[in-house]
Amino acid sequence: MEKSFGLFFYLKKTKGYIKGDIHIYLRLTVNRTSTEISTKRKCDPEIWISSAGRVKGKTEFAKSLNTYLDLLQQKVYDARNKLLENNHRLTAENMKTLLFDKEIHQQKHMLLEIFKLHNDQITALVGSDYAPGTLERYNTAFKHTKSFLQSKYNMTDIDIAKLDYEFITEYEFWLKSIRKCDHNTTIKYLSNFRKIINQCIRKGWLQRDPFIGFKMTKMEVERTALTESEMQKLITQQFFVERIEHVRDIFLFSCFTGLAYVDVKKLKRSEIIVGVDGEKWLVSRRQKTDISARIPLLPTALKIMDRYTNHAQCILKDRLLPVLSNQKMNAYLKEIADLCGINQNLTYHIARHTFATTVTLSNGVPIETVSKMLGHRNLKTTQHYARVLDKKISDDMQKVREKFGSSEFAQNIRKKSGAV
Repeated sequence: MEKSFGLFFYLKKTKGYIKGDIHIYLRLTVNRTSTEISTKRKCDPEIWISSAGRVKGKTEFAKSLNTYLDLLQQKVYDARNKLLENNHRLTAENMKTLLFDKEIHQQKHMLLEIFKLHNDQITALVGSDYAPGTLERYNTAFKHTKSFLQSKYNMTDIDIAKLDYEFITEYEFWLKSIRKCDHNTTIKYLSNFRKIINQCIRKGWLQRDPFIGFKMTKMEVERTALTESEMQKLITQQFFVERIEHVRDIFLFSCFTGLAYVDVKKLKRSEIIVGVDGEKWLVSRRQKTDISARIPLLPTALKIMDRYTNHAQCILKDRLLPVLSNQKMNAYLKEIADLCGINQNLTYHIARHTFATTVTLSNGVPIETVSKMLGHRNLKTTQHYARVLDKKISDDMQKVREKFGSSEFAQNIRKKSGAV
């Protein structure tokens, strides 16, 4: 990576100097860190030009000394280029080492060692700075990176100095072809990997960013949500297995509150309060963003909540609802979709989309309000959910249809048509 660099020739007086020739020194500076080198040459301070770092005059001595300093300066630039070409750290000391024709012993920094240390640090901060899901994501990214090194290069680890653009593109191809990850999932894992690379760059271990020129753009995904009629099917459908009924109720609770699975699972009874309007509100912090979500509870959500007031699991664990694991919830949701005749892949996160679109935005709730209830940091995130439903389009166009279909408007059109 490009760093601030400078070289400067100057005269350095020895201790007790009175008069006479003075030693010429070279100062190298990289990122405000300097080292000085003796040029093994002297000159009279009377003929030294400080601003130019050279001697004045056209004598043989002046020409010879200036030529020597020019050659030394060129050697400095050659050393700088050599450091960059060989991916060594660009430091003043390393440049000085090359000028004296000595070999640079560069410490190796191994990728998986660095990655593991990063994940160990996250592990120690789970619950304070990081969510468990974040740790799981980085652990998975670590496993993929390790498998890729073994599969592609037959290596158990690699020096980060060997990472380049080709490595990144090969890793992307491996994730898509061998691991069968879709494009957005691949980019997500590469983003986790890139954080490790960025740390290495900031610590000065990498001189070049292997991600330069690599596009990290995600594809836009259409977010599905339940329609009002599909929600009604869920509400009215009778199930004869208690556990399936629990899954349906908890899913519907998210449809009417917008809470993600992890936030519903940790929801406590104490997080239900009486709001400014005298009605019950849900006040909780989103685990993903640690942002407060304040949601007025709709009648359906209240009924579901009350249904589990005396549930043993809720009382024992101080939880609002008896939530199963996410894997089990999604497995039961597929069965529920079949029983209700809902022709889409029903997953728990669809509940959050449903709240954002079918329940709120399509019923005229402003996007700013929806954003606050969803616990988003900014409106841009909420806009991903703002898919306009066909029903909303129909309702909006009906108003236009009524306006332009009015008897007065139609009569004016007929008059103009007759005049033509």
